[in-house]
Amino acid sequence: MSITLGVLVGNRDFFPDALIAEARRDLSKLFAELSVEPVWLTEAESKLGAVETWTDAVKCGELFRANRSRIEGILICLPNFGDEKGVADAIRLSELNVPILVQACPDDLDQFGLARRRDAFCGKISVCNNLRQYGYKFTLTHEHTAAILSESFRRDVENFFAVCRVVRGMRRLRIGAVGARPNAFNTTRFSEKLLEAEGISVNTIDLSEIFGSAALIADDDGRVKRRIEQIRAYADSSAAPAESLVKMAKFAIVIDDWMASLSLTATAIQCWSSMQKNYGVNVCTVMSMMSEQMLPSACEVDIAGVVSMYALQLAGGRPSALVDWNNNYGREPDKCVFFHCGNWAKDFFAEVRIGTAPILGTILGEENTVGALEGRTPAGPVTFGRVSTDDRSGKIRAYFGEGDFTDDPLDTFGTRAVVKVSRLRELMHFICLNGFEHHAAMNASHCAAPAVEALSKYLGWDVYRHGGDRI
Repeated sequence: MSITLGVLVGNRDFFPDALIAEARRDLSKLFAELSVEPVWLTEAESKLGAVETWTDAVKCGELFRANRSRIEGILICLPNFGDEKGVADAIRLSELNVPILVQACPDDLDQFGLARRRDAFCGKISVCNNLRQYGYKFTLTHEHTAAILSESFRRDVENFFAVCRVVRGMRRLRIGAVGARPNAFNTTRFSEKLLEAEGISVNTIDLSEIFGSAALIADDDGRVKRRIEQIRAYADSSAAPAESLVKMAKFAIVIDDWMASLSLTATAIQCWSSMQKNYGVNVCTVMSMMSEQMLPSACEVDIAGVVSMYALQLAGGRPSALVDWNNNYGREPDKCVFFHCGNWAKDFFAEVRIGTAPILGTILGEENTVGALEGRTPAGPVTFGRVSTDDRSGKIRAYFGEGDFTDDPLDTFGTRAVVKVSRLRELMHFICLNGFEHHAAMNASHCAAPAVEALSKYLGWDVYRHGGDRI
C-alpha cells in the first residue's frame, strides 16, 4: 500500500553537507522500495533541501499545507543534530494534524572527527523537547538512533505506516447501522455522539426498507444472477437451496447500493431474529464477503464492534472479523475458543462452506438460517481487541492484545478457532471488571502495537494493551 509522507530533513550549518546529501539519497532508495511518495523541499528551495532557518521552516510549512489533503504522516529525519526550532516551526506552519515519526542517524565510533560527526543522538532529544513544547504528539523509532537503510528503521517505518492508516481511517469512518439492536443485547449499546466527536459517523436504515427494496428485484434480474455466481465462487454452496441464494443476492445488492449512496466503509447488521423470521436466511455469507473486500461488517448491530474490526484492519492490512470470547478450552488456562455463527472473512480459513446456524435454528427453524458459514481457522498469529464507548465516563476505551491460533482439536460447528493468549485469566478479569463486551475483533496478524499507538497517542483514547502497560 502506497503512502504520502511529509518529509522534513533537519540540519545544523556547522555539520558536513555530505551528511544531508547522503540521507536524502538513502531516504529516496527506501521510499522507492516501500512505495512512499515524499513531499519535501528540493535542493533548489532550501540549502541541501533541508530545514534549518525560519525561512526554510516557512517554505516547508507552505509546501506541507499545500499538500495537506494527501499527507498522511510526517517523517523527521536528523542526519545530524538538526535545528529544533526550524523543525517544530515547519510543522506548526503546516497546520497538519497527522502522526509524526522522529528518526536520528547514528554516529560511527571511528568517525567522530569534524568531517563525519553527527550528534543526532543529542539532537533528537532537543527536537522531541520542542515538539512537546509546541503540543505535538510523536512516534519514536525502536532504537534511539537508526540508520536509514537498516532493517530496524525499515520496521519502524512500516509500523508508522500502520499508525498513519489507523489515524486517518478512524477520523473519517462512515458506518451503516442496518436494523435495530437485538433487544436481548444490551452489550451492543453504544454512543453515537462519542463516536461522532471522533469523526466516526453512523448512518441508519430499517430492515423493512432493505426487505422492501429486495422484494422489488426480480429473481431473474441480471444483478441477482451475477451475485449468485460470486457467492458460489466465494464458498462451497452445494448445501444451500437456490431460493436462499436468491435472497442473499438481493440483500447484498440493496446493501451495496445503500452503502455507495452514502460512501459507507463498514456496516453492522441486525442478523437475528427479524432476518430469519421475515426474510428467511442468514446473511453471514454476504457480511463475510464484504469483510473480505475490506468493508468490514459486524453482526447484532454492534457498531463499536465494527469500529474495532476496522481499526485492526487498518493496523494489520488484512480483513478482520467479529468474534465471541466464547468457551474455555478444557483445563488449559491460556487457551480459549473464538466462535460466531458464521460471518468471518474467508481470509481466516483454508476451506469454508455455506451452511446453517444450528443454535438459532432451534428457535427460528434451521431452514431459515441458511447462509451461515462454517470453517476452522488454522494455526497462525492473531491480534484481538475491542473499542467501547463508555457513556458513564464520557470517553472511548479500548483494549488490544496478541496471541496465536492453534491447531488443537475442536469438534463443533460455525466459524471457530482455538486461541492461545498469555495470561488469559488476567485478560478476562480486565474485560469483566471494566465492563467490556463479550464481542471482540480479531485480525490474522500481529498488529497490536500500531493500533494502540494510533488510538491512544494520536486519538487520545483510553487504551490498554494486554501484555504491556496502559498507554
